[in-house]
Amino acid sequence: MAGKDAAQGSLGVWACTCLVIGNVVGSGFFLAPAALAPYGTVALIGWLVMSVGAMCLGLVFARLGRIAPAAGGPYAYTRMGFGEFAGFLIAWGYWISMWASQPAIALAFVGYLRVFFPGLSDHPILNLLLALAAMWAVALVNMRGVKEAGQLQILMVSVKLVPFLGVALIGLVWVDWSHFTPINPTPDPFFVALSATAPLTMFAFLGIESATVPAGDVRDPKRTIFLSTVIGTATAALIFTLGTLVVMGVMGRTALAQSSAPFADAASIMWGPWAGYVIAAAAMLSSLGALNGWTLMMSQVPMAAARNGVLPQVFADLNANGVPARGIAISVGLSSLLLTLQTSGAGALIAVYDFVVELSTVAEMIPYVFCCLVEGALYLTLGRRIGYFSPRTYLPIAFVAFLFAMWTIYGSGPTAGMWGLLLLLSGLPIYILLHHKRAGTDAAQSSAAD
Repeated sequence: MAGKDAAQGSLGVWACTCLVIGNVVGSGFFLAPAALAPYGTVALIGWLVMSVGAMCLGLVFARLGRIAPAAGGPYAYTRMGFGEFAGFLIAWGYWISMWASQPAIALAFVGYLRVFFPGLSDHPILNLLLALAAMWAVALVNMRGVKEAGQLQILMVSVKLVPFLGVALIGLVWVDWSHFTPINPTPDPFFVALSATAPLTMFAFLGIESATVPAGDVRDPKRTIFLSTVIGTATAALIFTLGTLVVMGVMGRTALAQSSAPFADAASIMWGPWAGYVIAAAAMLSSLGALNGWTLMMSQVPMAAARNGVLPQVFADLNANGVPARGIAISVGLSSLLLTLQTSGAGALIAVYDFVVELSTVAEMIPYVFCCLVEGALYLTLGRRIGYFSPRTYLPIAFVAFLFAMWTIYGSGPTAGMWGLLLLLSGLPIYILLHHKRAGTDAAQSSAAD
């Protein structure tokens, strides 16, 4: 998007790094230890394995950002490498993954709010209203402009990193190592259990490509996107692995599985109630930061696709602040509908969280798979002309990233895979209508020219 500050670039290295960290170190992490508790030490191994995959994916996006810094991120790269139809599928799937992930982030916000107001556990409707209010409040901030969204992201990330780094590092002293035996407490074979952790751990890493999406509003995008992606992904991997180790080691699997605010509960055990309140406040701010970052992303990708004519024009219509406000409203409206339907059908917060995690992760992995292959396609078509590509450097990293993305889809299970496929295919009628409309417009212009 080209907002009013686009000429100078509204987002620098720190703002883009905060966008990556804010989107990655968000609610997907703060509730993940509770969702992963049944897997015991297998979950920790899952974090380590997925950290390798996430770093490879981050390097794929960092390289793509240097080769072709284009607004739209995964959509722009896929369209460049594989053409318009593939670009449409990725834009559609990526957009679905973003609005489908919003309810999980809002639920994490409410889960940590319960630390201050325990009575909320008995009022599911009030929980729903608070989650909806959080999503729409952040959407209103984004409707004011990209610069304002970036400033909010810097504030949120700066506030939240210190307490969570404290838990992840200082908390190692309080770990009870007996909580990590047996290694695999599930009845499933090790690989099956490890695969089951993949969507939960990968969901926490979603957003590593965040700096590539608003490329039109980034200063010195080739340098900024590369640095912010690598720094942000490495920071997230460190916090995820050590943070989960501490929380699981302090609370144990049984207590952890029942917690709606695992980091706050662990901090209370280690340092007293005051620490639980501090962590809960930081988690709430972090969840709002993640909502903010994903809302910014949720406006950029469909806008870039709409400008190319592969999504409805409503996603590209800008308000007075240069923001696709109507597109944001549609996206947050779908997030609200998903949250409302799931909350009415499932009472437990973790149960709803698990469903939206698996759905949004499957939807996002499809764009990741395509982006792992884009460099190869660009090398075959452009490499010798621009002299930039080297298969020896991109092939090993892209291959590992591709395997991790495919493994995550497998680990999500058949239900999430089915719904992800149905939602992806649901966009085909829209593509056909838009393609027919463009063909008619092109034919009319050609006749007028003759």
